[in-house]
Amino acid sequence: MPGTGKIGFLNIPGGVGVRVDTLLYNGYETSPFYDSMMAKIIVHAPTRLEAIRRMRRALLELVTEGIVTNGDFDYLLLHHPDFIKGKYNVGFIEAHAEEILSWDKAAARLKSDE
Repeated sequence: MPGTGKIGFLNIPGGVGVRVDTLLYNGYETSPFYDSMMAKIIVHAPTRLEAIRRMRRALLELVTEGIVTNGDFDYLLLHHPDFIKGKYNVGFIEAHAEEILSWDKAAARLKSDE
């Protein structure tokens, strides 16, 4: 998901079992002329479920004001029952994108009602 803009504020997650490879920093201006992957979050844990939980936490800690990322989508993806069970393949996101995005829209509606 290529996006351009200036990073107004950046918080990179960390902690045990969390690694972030990135070139981003506060004030960085992204360019459309390079690879759209500006950061990569890697987690490890003793079990799959622990790793999923660790990645969810890392994605919640990630803040990138000023640019659009796929972090929210990734966070929702990590809650899909089939993904959690390990029932996925290369077509998983394409097959489930609308469903996953509908959860985000429903959450936004709930927030606006508060």
